[in-house]
Amino acid sequence: MRISVVLDGQDLSLLRPFWCAALGYEVAGALEDFDVLRARDGEPTGPVFILQRVPEGKVHKNRMHVDVHPPLELGVPGLVERLEALGGRRLGEPVTDLLASLGIWWQVMADPEGNELDIVADPGHPGPGHPGPGHPGPGHPGPGHPGPAPGTPASPATPAP
Repeated sequence: MRISVVLDGQDLSLLRPFWCAALGYEVAGALEDFDVLRARDGEPTGPVFILQRVPEGKVHKNRMHVDVHPPLELGVPGLVERLEALGGRRLGEPVTDLLASLGIWWQVMADPEGNELDIVADPGHPGPGHPGPGHPGPGHPGPGHPGPAPGTPASPATPAP
């Protein structure tokens, strides 16, 4: 069995660089209304990620979202900054509900069209507010970053009601 993840969007030219950077993927092929992304050679394999052009914009909260686990050498702050430069935005403060018990925390973000994703720090990553390896300073939401989207789950493992 094989799985593909499909994300609807209006402007694939905005979404393509964002999701390639977020996932460490590259464009494998494109049709008029579809871009197919896949893991780069030498990277861990994952599902094919398809961007599908649709005429309507996002209306409600995602029923499903992607959790991205950056490598330690990039870290959450580094990937968040990279994605902000590509039109992404933070949705609230880092979520630390599971930091003490499981050693993980995450930053909820939105892509350029508002689709939510979590950038997750696995055990061994520095806590929020601490720079990761090779990162010049602490990751912190600055002025102008909105609060959490209505209905954003407190945990990447918490299903939507």
